[in-house]
Amino acid sequence: MLLAWTAAIGCRHPVQVCTDAKLQMVAPVQAQVSAHLGTPDRGPLEQVLVERIGRAPACKVALVDVDGLLVNAKSTGPYAAGENPVALLREKLDAAAADPAIRAVVLRINTAGGGVTATDLMWNEVRAFRTRTGIPVVACLMDLATGGGYYLATAADLIYAHPTTVTGAIGVVFNHYNLQDTLAQQSVRSEPIKAGDHVDMGTVNADMPPEVRDWLQGMADEYHRRFVEVVLSRRPQVPRDDPQVFDGRVFTAQQAKQRGLVDRIGYLHDAVAAACQLAGQHEAAVVMFRRPGDPARSPFAVTANQAITGGLLPISIPGLERSRLPQFMYIWLAEPTLDRLAGR
Repeated sequence: MLLAWTAAIGCRHPVQVCTDAKLQMVAPVQAQVSAHLGTPDRGPLEQVLVERIGRAPACKVALVDVDGLLVNAKSTGPYAAGENPVALLREKLDAAAADPAIRAVVLRINTAGGGVTATDLMWNEVRAFRTRTGIPVVACLMDLATGGGYYLATAADLIYAHPTTVTGAIGVVFNHYNLQDTLAQQSVRSEPIKAGDHVDMGTVNADMPPEVRDWLQGMADEYHRRFVEVVLSRRPQVPRDDPQVFDGRVFTAQQAKQRGLVDRIGYLHDAVAAACQLAGQHEAAVVMFRRPGDPARSPFAVTANQAITGGLLPISIPGLERSRLPQFMYIWLAEPTLDRLAGR
């Protein structure tokens, strides 16, 4: 009966095998161990058929999924499964533009929002795609399309909202925490050496002076004005004089439609059908873009965008994780631990 065994890997030491009454020496073991503590390159995107509309469709509709937290960074951590949402969206749009059979795009959005810059970059990519290709884009808002998620949707020609979508949150949040008491409990004291009185403005190590708060508030107001201008430029039917639309609150699908924030209420297949109509088609093959080995068996397929080790810590302290997120954010409920939920 085998009781125990030990092995030394990568060196020339024998393996010891202990049995009931014998100690045996076996041949030396040589091996090389390698580990990838990050996201390996799984190759270019592949086109996957997920649905057919009609019997013999001659054209395609590309379903481009945008899920989770919108940040211009790759999900981090050992064996992280996520990609940079900004870069991935561009790659999917380029793949759609390269296939002449693709006549329309459905942008399936399910996100609470994200960083101000990441959101604007993605919005601009969709707008540029429409301009250079002439391909119509329909946005379909799923569970959640708030903050940057709604900002991104305004780049589309038509916006559908699921009957139970939560959308809106046209506002800006500055992601900041005061950690001086927490650090003091750990006997940590900040002793910065700096040149420039405000080079560390917004630091978590001290109370925020009034002049710094006023300055950062001015920046938040500027980003908010940009958000409002984007909405009004793309959605002229939205009432400019309705303060409720732009004060950061969220809306149901019906409330959003009443205010002109969305065009229609329906399901994902309704958005796909509308995309076909905009392209002048009655039949279409619905395709998605996936990395090799990442299955897509239905139009609702989602690729995880988080580190698999993200849930291993027993507690979550938002302030200690805030550095992983952008400072200024177009987002609803800007909780820094959302970066663990980026693939929901």
